[in-house]
Amino acid sequence: MSLEKISNAGVSVWLDDLSRERMVKGGKASYLPQLIENDFVVGVTTNPAIFSSAIANSDLYKDDIASLHGRGLSAEEIITELTTSDVRQACNLFRSVFERTHGVDGRVSIEVDPRLARDTEGTIRQARELWKLVGASNVLIKVPATKEGLPAIRTLTAEGISVNVTIIFSVSRYQAVLDSFIAGLEDRLANGQSITDIHSVASFFISRVDTEIDSRLNDPSHQALKGRAALANARLAYEHFIEIESSERWRALAKSGGNIQRPLWASTGVKDPNYSSTMYVLDLVADKTVNTMPESTLSALRSSSDFSGDTITGRFAEARDTLSQLANIGIDIESVAEKLESEGIDKFIKPWMELIAVVERAKG
Repeated sequence: MSLEKISNAGVSVWLDDLSRERMVKGGKASYLPQLIENDFVVGVTTNPAIFSSAIANSDLYKDDIASLHGRGLSAEEIITELTTSDVRQACNLFRSVFERTHGVDGRVSIEVDPRLARDTEGTIRQARELWKLVGASNVLIKVPATKEGLPAIRTLTAEGISVNVTIIFSVSRYQAVLDSFIAGLEDRLANGQSITDIHSVASFFISRVDTEIDSRLNDPSHQALKGRAALANARLAYEHFIEIESSERWRALAKSGGNIQRPLWASTGVKDPNYSSTMYVLDLVADKTVNTMPESTLSALRSSSDFSGDTITGRFAEARDTLSQLANIGIDIESVAEKLESEGIDKFIKPWMELIAVVERAKG
C-alpha cells in the first residue's frame, strides 16, 4: 500500500479538504476520522475555494448562518465564525495525532483573507485574530509567500504563532520564506521566549507549474520536457531545505528546541490526464516533507502498489539540468513563478467573494 510506504518514508499525508460533511458520520463526503484511522492522514489544509465549496454545497451550515445573521453579524463575520468553528472541530479530531507526533502533525490550516496578500499589517492582524478564534495549539495560520507576506511570517513566528506559508512557486521565494521563519525564531529567542512549540510548513505548489510550462512547450523537439518542470523545481527546493537544516545557523536554533519548517507539496492533484494520478506524490518522496492532496489522489494511492523510495535526494543535478534546458528555450522559472503567484492570489480571491455572496443569499 503506497500510503503506508510513503508515510514510513517520512512523508506526512495531509488531506487538502475540509467540510462539515466530512466530520459527520454518514455524510456525503468521506468521514474524516476514518481517513485518519485507515489512510494515514495526519493533517488537513484548507483554502478559500475549499470553504466556498463546502458551505455552498451543504445544508449543514444553514441554521448557523441564520442564527449568526439574527445576531447582526455581517456576511464576512459569519464566514469567519463558520470556518474557525470547522477548523476548531477538525483540530479536536487530530488531537491524538498531534500529541503522538509531539506537535509535528495533527495540524489543520486556515488561511487569512486572500485580499490581504499584498498587505503586511492586515495579514498580521487577521492571523492574530484567527489564531485566537480557533484557540487550538495544532492550528496553522496560512500566510501568503508574497514579498509583503515575508515580514508577516517573521513577526508572527516571533509572536509564537505557527504558520503555513502558501503559494510558493520558486526556489528563490522558498529561500526567502525559510529565512523569514528562521529570523522569527531568532527574534523570539532574543526576547527570552521559548521556540519549542512553534511548527511551520512552507507550501510549495506543484501541478500549476507544469500546467503553465507545458502550455509553452509546443515545439515537437520540446515534448520530452513536458511534466518535468514541477518536479525539478520542488526537488531543488528540498535541496535548499537540507542545506539549511545542516547549517550552523539552524543547528544553533535546534539546540534551543527549534523545529525546522518542513516543505509541503501542495497542488498535487494531477491536471493533465496523460500523467499518472500519483506522480506528484510518489515522485516527491523524502524525509521531513508533507504532501497535502485531494481525496482523488488519496484514493489513487490507496489502490497503488507503486513505490520507489526516496525520489528526491540524489536527483538534484537532474533537476538543475531540466531547468537549464527550459531556460535555454526561453522559459525562465522566476518569471513563471511571478505569473503563477499573481494568478494564485486571484484564484483564491474569486471563491472568497463567491462565498460572501453565498452567505448573503443564505441570510435571506
